[in-house]
Amino acid sequence: MVARGGTAVNDSAVAALVDAIDAELRGRGSAERAVKERAYLKSEIEHYGTNVPAVRSIVRGVTRRHPDLDNDSLIDLASALWGVPVHERRLAAAILLSLHTDRLSAGDLTYVERLLRESRTWALVDTLATSVVAPIVERHPQAAATLDRWASDDDFWIRRSALLAELPALRRGDGDFDRFARHAQAMLTEREFFIRKAIGWVLRDTARRRPELVFDWLLPRAAEASGVTIREAVKPLDADQRAAILSAHRRAG
Repeated sequence: MVARGGTAVNDSAVAALVDAIDAELRGRGSAERAVKERAYLKSEIEHYGTNVPAVRSIVRGVTRRHPDLDNDSLIDLASALWGVPVHERRLAAAILLSLHTDRLSAGDLTYVERLLRESRTWALVDTLATSVVAPIVERHPQAAATLDRWASDDDFWIRRSALLAELPALRRGDGDFDRFARHAQAMLTEREFFIRKAIGWVLRDTARRRPELVFDWLLPRAAEASGVTIREAVKPLDADQRAAILSAHRRAG
C-alpha cells in the first residue's frame, strides 16, 4: 500500500483493526436493544444493539491510536467494516469517514454514493450525508454537481442525501440556499415521507438564522408543500409568519 500524505496500514493491520472494533462493538451491545432497534428501523441486517455514543467512542479510540491514516487506509478500513452487513459496523464506518473528511477528495464521493445506496435507512444515510458528503462538497465546490445529479436520482435515499448535504452549511448561516431551494422545489410534491421530512428539516434549521429567507421562499409554496414539511419548517418562525404559512397551507387543503 502506498501512503499519500499519511500513514499506510497494510492489509493484515486493517484486518486486525476491524476484528478489534468488531469485538468492542459486540461487547458493548445488548441483545434486547438489538431486537428493538432492528424492529424500529425495519432493518434487514444484523444488529449488535450497541448505542450510538458507544460506537462513536470506539471509533474515536481507533483514530487516537492511528491519527495519521492515509486516504487508502481510511477507505480500506471503512470498507472492511461496511462489508459485513451489521448495522453497528456500518455505522462505525460512517463515523470513521466523518472524523477524517479532510483526507477525502471529491473523487471519493463515488465511494460514498455506493455506501448511501446500500444503507437503506436514515440511521446510516443521514450520518453519511451530513457528516461526510457535506464537508467534501464545502471543501471541493466542484463536487456540487454530484448533488445536482443525486437530486433527480430514482433512489429516494440518494435524493434525501442531496438535500441533507446542504444542511450543515445552511444551519451555520452559510451555504448555497439557491441550490437547496432548486432541489427542494423539484421534490416538494413528493409523497415519500423521508423526502418531505428532509425538506422541512433543512428549512427549519436554516430559519433559525435566516427566518425571512425561509419565509419568503415557503409562503408562495405553502399550498403545494406537505404537512410534514410545513410543520418542521415553521417552528423557528415568528407567530405572524407561522400563521401566514399555515393559513396558506390550510386553504390548499
